[in-house]
Amino acid sequence: MTKPVFLITRLLVLLMIWSGYSSCSAIRRTTNSQPITHESWDQLVKKHVKADGFVDYKGFIRDSVALNRYLDQLSAVHPDDKSWTRNQQMAYWINAYNAFTIKLIVKHYPVESIKDIKKGVAFVNSVWDIKWIKIQEYTYDLNNIEHNILRPVFKDARVHAAINCASYSCPRLRNEAYTPEKLENQLEDAMKQFLADPLRNKITTEKAEISEIFKWFKGDFDRDAGSLIAYLNKFSEQKISDKTELKYLNYNWQLNDIP
Repeated sequence: MTKPVFLITRLLVLLMIWSGYSSCSAIRRTTNSQPITHESWDQLVKKHVKADGFVDYKGFIRDSVALNRYLDQLSAVHPDDKSWTRNQQMAYWINAYNAFTIKLIVKHYPVESIKDIKKGVAFVNSVWDIKWIKIQEYTYDLNNIEHNILRPVFKDARVHAAINCASYSCPRLRNEAYTPEKLENQLEDAMKQFLADPLRNKITTEKAEISEIFKWFKGDFDRDAGSLIAYLNKFSEQKISDKTELKYLNYNWQLNDIP
C-alpha cells in the first residue's frame, strides 16, 4: 500500500471512530423493554466483594457462569427512557458499569492494572474506549456509560462514588446491587463512605487530601452544591472552610484485588 493511500485509509478509519463517539452524546433510547431485577448481581457481589471494597477476582472467575448469566440479562434488556423510571434506569447503568468492569478484569486476569488491558488494541485511547459491551442492538464502551449516560442524563455527582474502575483509589465497590427502591439511600451512603475512607480521602480542618476524582469532575460537584467545598461539607463528617488547604492524592491504578 502506498503512503498516500495508507494515510487516507487511516484517516477514514479515525473519522468512523470519531463519528461513532460523537453520536453517543447523552444517549437516550426508546426500546419498549421491561426493567429487570438485579438479584443475581446482588448475590455475586455479596459473595466476592469484601466489606472494605476489595474484590475476590478469583472467586468471580469460579462463578463465571453466574456472572455471564447476569451480563446476558443486561445485554438482553436496554433501558427505555420513556417507560422506565429514573431510578430504574440509573440503577441499571450503575450495575452494568460495575458488572462489565468485573468481566473485563476476569477476562484478562491476572493483570496489575485495568489500564494494562488496552495494550495491543488499536485505535483506542484507553481501556474505557474499547467498544465491547452489547446491549440489545447497541454497542457501548465504559466511557459511553459513564460520560454519555450516567453523568449527563442523570446529573448526580454521587454516581462518582457508585461506579468502580477496578483500581485501588476508586471508591469501594458496593457489596450489594443498586436497586431502584434503595437507590437514593445507596447513593447517599456511597458518597459518605467514600469521603470517610482514609485510603481515598483524608480530611481535617487544616488540610483536605482528597481523591483526584474531585479534580477531574469538579464541574459535577460544583453543579450539585455550588462549590467543591460545599459538596465536601455536605457529605463529610469533618467540615472545612475556604481557608482549608486542598490537596489531591495521586491516583493509584493498581488492581483492587484482595490483599
